[in-house]
Amino acid sequence: MHNELYPYSPIIRRRPLHWPGDARIAFYVGLNIEHFHVDLPSTSINEATASLVPDALNHGWRDYGPRVGVWRVIESLDRHGVRASALVNSEVPERYPEIVEAGRIRDWAWVAHGRTNSVLHTDMSLDDERAVLADVVETITKATGHRPHGWMGPALTETFHTPALLSELGLSYVLDWTNDDQPYPLNAPGVLSVPYTVELNDLGIFTAHGQTGPEFLQMFTDHFDQLYADSADGGRVMALALHPFVIGQPSRAKYLDKALEYVTKHPGVWLTTSDEVAEHYRNEA
Repeated sequence: MHNELYPYSPIIRRRPLHWPGDARIAFYVGLNIEHFHVDLPSTSINEATASLVPDALNHGWRDYGPRVGVWRVIESLDRHGVRASALVNSEVPERYPEIVEAGRIRDWAWVAHGRTNSVLHTDMSLDDERAVLADVVETITKATGHRPHGWMGPALTETFHTPALLSELGLSYVLDWTNDDQPYPLNAPGVLSVPYTVELNDLGIFTAHGQTGPEFLQMFTDHFDQLYADSADGGRVMALALHPFVIGQPSRAKYLDKALEYVTKHPGVWLTTSDEVAEHYRNEA
C-alpha cells in the first residue's frame, strides 16, 4: 500500500531551516502525562502479570508517575528553565488536577494525547473517531484554558483519517510520525508533522533496551552532538520523550538533570515547545 499521508522529502534537498536567534537546535521535552485504567492491560515492566486484573505489579509501576515521578521531573525542568510540551490524556484533568495546575502555572504547551493510554487510537469508524477527537480536544481545552494545537496518539497510534479529522478541529500538527529531524507538511490541509522520538525515549531506553542512567546520558549527548553537527546545513529539532513513571524513578532522576544541564548550557539552542516549533516552521515556510 502506498503511503498517501505525506510525500517523500530527502533532507539533503531542502532549503536551510532557520530558528529564532540563529539557533542551530530547537530542543523540547515531550512530557507524557497519562492515565491508565486499573482493569486493562497496558505498558508493562513485567509481562508475567500483565494479563491479571488487577495487575498490582505493573499498574503500581505506572501509577508511580502521577503520584511521585512527575514532581521530580518538574523540579528538574524548573531548575533548567525548560517548559514542557505536555502530552496529556483527556482523562488526566479529572484524575490528577494538581498536575494540570502545575502545568498551567508554568505555561506548558498542551498536546492532545487521546483519552487514556490504556486504549489505543485504532480501529475506529470515521464518525466515531471524529466524535472522540472532538471530545478529547474540548476536555483538554476546558481543563487547561488552552485549545491544543498538536496531537500525539496513545502509543503514537492513529487511523488513516486522523490528520484530516484533526485539521477539521483546527489542530495544526502531529507527533506520531518519528521519521525526520525537521518539521514537514502532511497531505491533510494545514497539518504538519513535528519531530518526536522513539530513539531518545526513556520508555524504550530503560525498559525495552535495559539501559542504565549513565548509558542514557551518553545517548543523549551523542544524539545532541550529531544533530548539532548536522545543523550546519539547516536547523534541526531535538525532542526528548519522557514518562514520569520511568525517568522519575529515584535512580534515574540525576541523569535527566545532567542531560538538561548539557543542552541548556550549550550555545545555539532554542529552548522551546512543540507548539512553537510548528508555528515557527509554518511562518517561515
